[in-house]
Amino acid sequence: MPESDLDLLIDAAREAGQIALHYKSKGLDVTDKPGDEGPVTQADIAVDRALREGLTSARPNIAWLSEETEDDPSRLSSERVFVVDPIDGTRSFIAGEATWAHSLAIVENGAVTHGVVYLPEMDLLYAASQANGAFCNGAPLRVSSSDNIDQARVLATKPNMDPKHWRGSVPGFKRSHRPSLAYRLCLVAEGRYDAMLTLRPSWEWDIAAGALILSEAGAKVTDRTGADLMFNNAMPQTAGVLGAGTQLHRQIADNLLY
Repeated sequence: MPESDLDLLIDAAREAGQIALHYKSKGLDVTDKPGDEGPVTQADIAVDRALREGLTSARPNIAWLSEETEDDPSRLSSERVFVVDPIDGTRSFIAGEATWAHSLAIVENGAVTHGVVYLPEMDLLYAASQANGAFCNGAPLRVSSSDNIDQARVLATKPNMDPKHWRGSVPGFKRSHRPSLAYRLCLVAEGRYDAMLTLRPSWEWDIAAGALILSEAGAKVTDRTGADLMFNNAMPQTAGVLGAGTQLHRQIADNLLY
């Protein structure tokens, strides 16, 4: 058994990558989830099963929340919960792109204590534990110091730039996009982008690990209203996500309409 919770998540993420790549090499069976919730493949299900069995066997006192497992309300009474997205960016995965990820986190009393985001096809492993910093393949991460809202390199989808979301004019962001929310959070943690923003309700499994990694890299990470993110909610969503260095975060938050 791995000595630490972070080691456990790292080992599980690497195993998940092998499983996902194996299924991808064989050809994917794609179906649509009910309620227009997006596509799912046999790889999503297989990775979810392997992660659930491996992680909960190693830590039987930690409850389980995952995109691909039917929710068990008993997790709400648990002090600690695994929050997992077996494959974040399934559409990217299906399309043969490399920017999909496994997102694994441990939440304790609403706060993320350990997080891992792994992109197997790029061999990028981001990891963090609370108060111990964030790393990519062992190298420490630090968020950008940019504080100019009109020059900021921001990861966000185009609908977030609709004037209805902003006080006055829309900031002159240099906007880019990546399909995986977890990867977006990690790219900002690396300093490759200055901020990330999503105004839609965000599933906890998409953001838990990445939010810790970005926070441990020195950013302020909140929901769209500026409130601290809390996890293991009855409805496992947050009111969007905003992550950036402290000064830039304040500027963006001050310009958003709630």
